[in-house]
Amino acid sequence: MTASNTGRTAAARSRMAAAGAIAVAGALLLTACGDQTEKGGNGDSTAAGSEAPLFSKLPKDIQESKVIKVGSDIAYPPVEFKEGGKTVGLDPDLADAMGKELGVKFEFQNGTFDTLLTGMRSGRYQVAMSAMTDTKDRQNGIDPESGKKIFEGVDFVDYFSAGVSIYTKKGQTKGIETWENLCGKKVVVQRGTVSHDLAKGQSEKCTKGGDKAISIEAFDTDVEAQTRLRAGGADAGASDFPVAAYAVKTSGGGKDFEIVGEQVEAAPYGIAVGKKNTQLRDALKAALEATVKSGEYDKIMKKWLVQDGAIKEIKINGGS
Repeated sequence: MTASNTGRTAAARSRMAAAGAIAVAGALLLTACGDQTEKGGNGDSTAAGSEAPLFSKLPKDIQESKVIKVGSDIAYPPVEFKEGGKTVGLDPDLADAMGKELGVKFEFQNGTFDTLLTGMRSGRYQVAMSAMTDTKDRQNGIDPESGKKIFEGVDFVDYFSAGVSIYTKKGQTKGIETWENLCGKKVVVQRGTVSHDLAKGQSEKCTKGGDKAISIEAFDTDVEAQTRLRAGGADAGASDFPVAAYAVKTSGGGKDFEIVGEQVEAAPYGIAVGKKNTQLRDALKAALEATVKSGEYDKIMKKWLVQDGAIKEIKINGGS
């Protein structure tokens, strides 16, 4: 949800609000919406409690509940989405793999992307895992538009790398090859993402250079943005590369969209954790490192056709 996340100023990185939030300021004042809770991945193969190798690394409250509550915008295939009523995707599979190492279950709770950090800070979630770009603005609680600190900030456990891509209706690129070609065009994005930030930043460049501004239409979910473009309501869409690539491959059997140009602003996705919750942060890092070492991480990347975004080293706050 590229949620600043970003991650998605974040307008230089990928899925921010920003990726923190665009309307971050306003969005962060909202409470997280949606209330659907599901176990990450299969959920039935998680090692029980102290039998798991990394169980002792978890905070006591999570050891007692054996549950980690995850805030996620579950409408961002292939990272997280609904299939047959079940939450599936890259993030749920990684959460399931981490759960086996930690001896807990990850329960995914649905919320719009630009409210996930608010929901986490209010205690509704313990982490946010939603294709959220790790950016310095999010780490420091900075509104990318005003440059002012508006919340405490979070730490990120990085697990993937993705840039932002532009896509159009197939065969209707309208001369769009780069972000500069979007001047005077209508673009659809998901609200609170780095794609949204990048579009706003490019629009300013357009007007300063004497061109027409970009008409930007932002939606709660990337799927809604895709629907708008598919119906002919825009010239192009922008989203994180793995999401754009998945839409190109699957929408209309591969007949609806095409990616134009190269992805830009590659940056890490991270699991967001409260600044004070260092024990949980470090436990998640250890669990991810264990999945990399065991080979499970690479299997999940291949399953969702996102091997290009795989990273070799799990870092904390590796975004810029």
